[in-house]
Amino acid sequence: MIKIFDKLVFGQNEDKLKKLTIKEVIYDFENKKNKNLFFLIEKRFEWMKRFINENEKGLEVGAGAGFSKVILNSYKIDTCDYSTDDHLDFKDVDAMNTKFEKNSYDYVIASNMMHHVSYPVKFINEMNRILKKNGKLIIFEPNLSIIYQLITLITKHEGFDFNYNIWESTQPMNKPDDLWDSNQAAAHLLFDNKERFSKNTNNIFEIIHDEYSEFLIFINSGGIYSKSKYIPLNYLFLRFFWLLDKILTKVFPNIFALGRQIVLKKN
Repeated sequence: MIKIFDKLVFGQNEDKLKKLTIKEVIYDFENKKNKNLFFLIEKRFEWMKRFINENEKGLEVGAGAGFSKVILNSYKIDTCDYSTDDHLDFKDVDAMNTKFEKNSYDYVIASNMMHHVSYPVKFINEMNRILKKNGKLIIFEPNLSIIYQLITLITKHEGFDFNYNIWESTQPMNKPDDLWDSNQAAAHLLFDNKERFSKNTNNIFEIIHDEYSEFLIFINSGGIYSKSKYIPLNYLFLRFFWLLDKILTKVFPNIFALGRQIVLKKN
């Protein structure tokens, strides 16, 4: 990847994007208030079908609004989060210490949540504990391309720190008492050096998928929890931009790709 900045960190009072509540997000999503956003979320979960089966038992951690239940509605997926919102199957669940039984899930989905975890290595180890043998940890995270870094600079939304020592630090990556605090460099710090990842996790997981995605369909989505302006498009235009995104993020991931898909298989 190409780093323009080593570190961009902002306070929540500096964030230029308006935040919605979980209830507002769920209402807008269920009523398809924003077709651009619904299309984005569909694509953000649909790729996961390549790695899961309908007869398997799955879990989404840090589920937030619980989009997996809608997009992957034919699959057996439990949802959990640190919050206590009514729509969740399991409430007040710490992703670093879930209390679920050992070897209880065939796969776990962590969509856009790992950069909010205080100790990502503890999270990885906990996922290893609750996954069955050959189980999969399916991850979607921000990709800090040149475009993403510039968007972060302009919006002052969340932020990143490439200097954080994710493997040895005794300090939390984020503020434990602020669930919205984040380090969007988390996926880079964990997975860019695959040999280091295998060594430092004692080879408990194999990286079987690492692919880039999302550019225009993300920029023109209007945002999920943090809102921005967008131009409403019909399905044909959305699909065209999605296909264009696939080309741009494959050929020039360091410039354009705003998302990263990662699948870990438990050894």
